Amino acid sequence: MNDQRPDPDALLSRIQRQEEKSRRGRLKVFFGAAAGVGKTYAMFAEAQERRADGEDVLVGWAETHGRAETEALLAGLEQLPRRSVEHRGTRLQEFDLDAALERRPSLILVDELAHTNVEGSRHPKRWHDIEELLDAGIDVYTTLNVQHLESLNDVVGRITGIRVWETVPDKMLEEADEVELVDLPPDDLLQRLKDGKVYIPHQAERAVEHFFRKGNLIALRELALRRTADRVDAQMRQYRDDWSIRDVWQVKERLLVCIGADAQAERIVRGARRLAQTLGAEWIAVYVETPKLQRLPEQRRARILATLRLAEELGAETVTLTGHYIGESVLAYARERNATKIVLGKASTPPWRRWLFGSAVEYIVSHSDDVDVMFMTGETAESEVFARHRPYFLRTREFLGLAAEQDTKAWYRRIELLWATFTVVVCTGVCALMFPYFELSNLIMVYLLGVGLVAHRHGRGPSILAS
Repeated sequence: MNDQRPDPDALLSRIQRQEEKSRRGRLKVFFGAAAGVGKTYAMFAEAQERRADGEDVLVGWAETHGRAETEALLAGLEQLPRRSVEHRGTRLQEFDLDAALERRPSLILVDELAHTNVEGSRHPKRWHDIEELLDAGIDVYTTLNVQHLESLNDVVGRITGIRVWETVPDKMLEEADEVELVDLPPDDLLQRLKDGKVYIPHQAERAVEHFFRKGNLIALRELALRRTADRVDAQMRQYRDDWSIRDVWQVKERLLVCIGADAQAERIVRGARRLAQTLGAEWIAVYVETPKLQRLPEQRRARILATLRLAEELGAETVTLTGHYIGESVLAYARERNATKIVLGKASTPPWRRWLFGSAVEYIVSHSDDVDVMFMTGETAESEVFARHRPYFLRTREFLGLAAEQDTKAWYRRIELLWATFTVVVCTGVCALMFPYFELSNLIMVYLLGVGLVAHRHGRGPSILAS
């Protein structure tokens, strides 16, 4: 079997998407951090190139704001007459959707995607008009500022102190066939404002005092860059899914944190949050539920849910996977999400069990290949040891008749001594069965094995007692 061959379902899904897109027009969004960065200018410049190639280009709506350089680019481009609408005693100019559909060019330019149409129009928002144009098979060029994205509206409001009410659903940017980021450093944009190339002088002064402060522009620029990078990352993941590419492409740091059912999980989550913050990476908290883990006691399952909630509160994406083998499920998901690092807690499985049956940690380390694996230490406090062995401690405590309020550390040490004695008793029973058939040297090895197990499990004092 070739693991790199494309998945049939992914191929079918890609073909269906391509067929659907072939019936629609193509949407290109010229995306920027703020007004004045040059989105409309870039859109007209590209439209002129397509007109020179012999394409039928129509300007459906253009907002030049009196900028001479932008208006110069309209030369030679056919412009659609605007629709005049009366609203509350005032004549307003609007984009004429019906005329555009009747004219049916191969490419139409419609500026200001977030614009709200006048009451009584067929659609309340301009992005609805563009959707209808795309459904009719017409290619569309449009412009959009980052503050108009619905998901970032409140973030921009907190940064700038100004709430933008005209918003566009994120799907318009996510589903666009092409997004071109038009970027301009804040100092250059402020200079353009002073030169009167963005707004007329008195408007420019007000803009600099309020929305166009340098700090605001820096923050908006970062939001625009990050939003564009997220879109490119989504495109890359889609391409990898379509072609079943399993190798990790380390183009962006992404952490995958494995959540277990043990007590150290919360500590690992907090450590992973600090690591993700240091690296500036997004992180995903993953828990794999195997058939064995489905039978966990209610208390331990509640702990897992609490850990996942903690990860979500700290900013992680949380995922619960199902599978028979933890290691395989984690690695498969890491490659699916193009994770560059896997964060694990140190294995608490006894060495003999890992040697006989293997462990998820060892499997991940040995098969990670192009994914980095990082370990974080868990809690070593006495309370955590008690939590891990609680059922067996409580049964022994009951048997010994110890009071519930008695010191945990003291009675835990007594139990260790009892286990050391019990181990020697078991070894003696085994030796009694072996005595008629084996030499004494073989019996000695049984005792040595018992003492070694006690030393590994309970430490120095109980091992001295056992020996």
